[in-house]
Amino acid sequence: MKQQINIWLIVSALCLFSIIDLTAQDKNNFEISKNIEIYVDVLRQLNLNYADDINPGELNKIAIDAMLNKLDPYTVYVPESQLEDFELMTKGEYGGIGALIQKQDGYVVITEPYEGFPAQKSGLKAGDKIISIDGESASDKSTPEVSEKLKGVPGTALTLVVESYGDITRREVEIVREKVKFPNIPYYGMIDQGIGYISLMQFNPNAASDVLKAFNELRSENDLNGIILDLRGNGGGLLNEAVDICNIFVPKGQTIVTTKGKLSENVQVHRTRNKAVDQKIPLVVLVNNNSASASEIVAGAIQDLDRGVIIGERTFGKGLVQHVSSLPYNSKMKITVAKYYIPSGRCIQSIDYFNKNMNGGSDKVPDSLISSFKTKGGRMVLDGGGIIPDICIKPASFSQITADLYANNYIFDYANKFAVENMKIPAPGEFEITDTVYNDFKVYVENQEFKYLTETESLIERMKKSAERESYLNAIETQLETVDSLVKEEKKRDIEKFRSEIEELLLMEIVSRYYYQQGKIIATVQHNEEVEEAKKVLLDAALYESVLDGSYEKSECDEE
Repeated sequence: MKQQINIWLIVSALCLFSIIDLTAQDKNNFEISKNIEIYVDVLRQLNLNYADDINPGELNKIAIDAMLNKLDPYTVYVPESQLEDFELMTKGEYGGIGALIQKQDGYVVITEPYEGFPAQKSGLKAGDKIISIDGESASDKSTPEVSEKLKGVPGTALTLVVESYGDITRREVEIVREKVKFPNIPYYGMIDQGIGYISLMQFNPNAASDVLKAFNELRSENDLNGIILDLRGNGGGLLNEAVDICNIFVPKGQTIVTTKGKLSENVQVHRTRNKAVDQKIPLVVLVNNNSASASEIVAGAIQDLDRGVIIGERTFGKGLVQHVSSLPYNSKMKITVAKYYIPSGRCIQSIDYFNKNMNGGSDKVPDSLISSFKTKGGRMVLDGGGIIPDICIKPASFSQITADLYANNYIFDYANKFAVENMKIPAPGEFEITDTVYNDFKVYVENQEFKYLTETESLIERMKKSAERESYLNAIETQLETVDSLVKEEKKRDIEKFRSEIEELLLMEIVSRYYYQQGKIIATVQHNEEVEEAKKVLLDAALYESVLDGSYEKSECDEE
């Protein structure tokens, strides 16, 4: 009898919850119908009575965007006019010429043609200024405006008039657009001492098969002591590709990620489907602040399952899953439908978009709500703020002189000058910025009358103004002038003092003129701090095991 009563109570409770849920759903449905009717009538009244003609499509887009801005930044409306950019974002492909561009001094210039695509095959180079497109002047056009004209249906032609760096002669270039598809892996190869390296830039279709192919080739042709999977700057992509990449290193049937949403169809468990390719070769995954979404699933799963060591910076913290829905008139909507949870059970979403603060904004998950979880081997890991690396490398910070040289295109322009004067350079892994090259760069910068303002100089200027306002200037002006003179004298040595960081950017820029994107990776990976740390860990079995068994003592940086 008691058991029957308990069953009756459970059934009654379930019925009550169902009624409450249906009542809430009915209320929402009524509210939606009511507000759609109001919205349509507002638009109709504006069209009939507003003092000037309106653009209904533009107003509708503004209204939808304003509504979605109240949610999270990943829930977006995509009108038909923006579908091409959306395809680029989701599939990594578009119709165009295959080049990066930016605005400089009134014109848009080619900053980086992609190897093997129309821009590079037609002879366009970094530094080429776009004068006109199909007879229409490109002067004073914005970068997005020029980009829109360069894109188009593969197979269609366009004519550019360009002016190369250091040459006032203009030439006409005929280009046929192609489907431009970015490779998931721009480079893989051996570094040294038996360490393989794979740079994965995105999780677009075939990302897992690309990683598998690269790994198998490195393993079959070399005696691997370890593998580095570089996910720095990888903003994510397809969840299934992340699961299959993990499957290369972890066994069949292992839960990699679980998605949980409001609807039952959005509650899914994603497990590895195949036998692992390798479970023994030491693995390091490199991450930084721009590693997000699928990158965090891979890094988090590898960490939770104690299969490898994570090195770098705390990741972005995107633990939300999106689904693309089709809308009328060839438009689409990307909707956040669930949160994802990695093997330990943690969600690494760092911003709480679902509970707004008093100002209507979204805050980071507070420390008081962050929970601890355990990896497969018992190590403690945290939720609510991205993946915290096992070994943290503080992000590099550039000096003021380096930042200004780069931002104001002195390094970019010098690389163009260098390429004009030098037909070829050694292989990207062998080319170096010699004293001769660096001294030539210093002369170039001096001839360009390069000037920059340090933070210290700005502070001195602010002190002068404050002292004048508070009537202290007469008493301390001499001392301030002395300090200012000392700073300016020391500033003259900045270009030598910060040579190593300037050289790093100079090296990348020059190498890209000859070996494009792949060359840049090869050139920079040789002396990269994170890569060096990864090599050290992979070649020291005791250190590697100490990280995985939890006996490794993390530094304060790792806890931030």
